[in-house]
Amino acid sequence: MPDTTAPEVIARSTGHCGELVLRRRGPHHEIIANGMFLMDTSAGESERLLVRAAADRMPGGSLLIGGLGVAFSLREALAHPRVTAVTVVEREPDVITWNQGPLGNAAPLQDPRTHCICADLIPWLTTTPTRFDALCLDIDNGPDWTLDDGNATLYSPEGLALLRDHLTPGGVLAIWSASTSPTFTTRLTTTFTDVETHPIPVPRGEPDVVYLAR
Repeated sequence: MPDTTAPEVIARSTGHCGELVLRRRGPHHEIIANGMFLMDTSAGESERLLVRAAADRMPGGSLLIGGLGVAFSLREALAHPRVTAVTVVEREPDVITWNQGPLGNAAPLQDPRTHCICADLIPWLTTTPTRFDALCLDIDNGPDWTLDDGNATLYSPEGLALLRDHLTPGGVLAIWSASTSPTFTTRLTTTFTDVETHPIPVPRGEPDVVYLAR
């Protein structure tokens, strides 16, 4: 049954896509971006699968996470035996601050294997020569449901080419989406030779989807 508990606002701020709100509903927290539900701490199975599937397949131990969220992906990466270094790129400074505070994720952020960068992923990638064994992206709600045009660019042919160029040989791109996208699947196959689609059932609505590309 859906949680009908009235939410308590913990914090508000102005982010890149408008107002950001951190709320607590019962035992869980949720983040609202510009009036749209973005994420909460109640589940996280698809976010964990995003990282686990990429880490299982990657050729080495360096993994990048695009989008900190509520740190499901970061925690999964640090728990995986093959991961030796995690770079997290999150553009909202208050999301990082909330994870260090009320969301309770200070420990994974302070882990010596974690390097957290406050930046917009696409501009940051254009300035770094570093390549990664896996890129795990959990930005916005996926390729067909973005909060701003800048995030949509990430899922364009140019964005996918940029991501491909930051993978080591044999590296894996993993992308989280709130729904399946046949158009995006086709776009992936024009940039990568091996594409997998993994639907993950959720309590209500369409399944979440994790795309894997090599």
